[in-house]
Amino acid sequence: MKERVLITGASGFVGYHLIEAALRKDLEVFAAVRASSNIDHLKHLPIQFTTADYSNLHAVRADLEAKQYQYIIHAAGATKALTEASYNQINADYTRNLGMTLTQSQIPLKKFVFISSLAAMGPAHNGHPISETDAPRPVTRYGRSKLLAETYLLALTALPTIVLRPTAVYGPRDRDIFIVLKTIAQGIEPYIGKQAQTLSFIYVKDLAQVAVDALFSPITHGAYNVADGHSYDRYELANLTKAILRRKTLKVHIPMSMVRALAFVQETVGKMQGQMPALNQDKLAELTAASWSVSIDSIHRDLGFTPRYDLASGLAETIQWYKDNTWLKP
Repeated sequence: MKERVLITGASGFVGYHLIEAALRKDLEVFAAVRASSNIDHLKHLPIQFTTADYSNLHAVRADLEAKQYQYIIHAAGATKALTEASYNQINADYTRNLGMTLTQSQIPLKKFVFISSLAAMGPAHNGHPISETDAPRPVTRYGRSKLLAETYLLALTALPTIVLRPTAVYGPRDRDIFIVLKTIAQGIEPYIGKQAQTLSFIYVKDLAQVAVDALFSPITHGAYNVADGHSYDRYELANLTKAILRRKTLKVHIPMSMVRALAFVQETVGKMQGQMPALNQDKLAELTAASWSVSIDSIHRDLGFTPRYDLASGLAETIQWYKDNTWLKP
């Protein structure tokens, strides 16, 4: 009989790849989705669906005990919210609810993997790559909410928890970095200001694989940063994309003052409409940080993580998927 894994946030970009990685591991997959979620892209997969209201502890416990999961990967969360309280409720409080309920439920749980974010650590601030021993200094409300969620979970010492903090995730089905790639494909290469930056990335298939592998690791308590092990300057993503697409671009450096003004206007309008735009004043702190360079020594040592993709190979596969699925013109 196959062991069962519950994957929350299953309808999302990362969730899809987590499902694929779990199926390759021959797990019986239960995908936790909201009733309103679009799951058309999941219906061809041999999985089962479940819905649970993480604000309702009784409903969550009933689902857990009915399904008897051996493993859980918690990838659900909000990347955009109008207030810090909203971020904290969705990303931290609901995660705490799930964690606390797990400690009280009668299920054969072997491992809980939480997909956090490098935003919980914040950018490098000491001239060295970000490591797990650094003091967290998140610079956004999103990052603070993820750090709070980590704090809640790791305080539950009876819960066998591994926290993964991926840096910028890209790959097939992603819509965030895709916007940048599409802009480059159209011949425009925009940057905020002219300051030097060091960035890090993780291909979604590498993230999904290490998350599933972590379920079977002997490690039962800890947090790990996840990246591909390389540092890139701010132009590398565009340079690789241009080479793959065989495109030339117009490089545009937009003054910081102009971007701040634009973020202010978009955020003001977004709040009036009840939806936070992708570009907002809070997000600028992450977008303009000098360094997101990451050390993956700890995750390599403890979980045996060796990325299969660097940015060049990951982008090549991603862009081919975008072409095959008509997101980009061939």
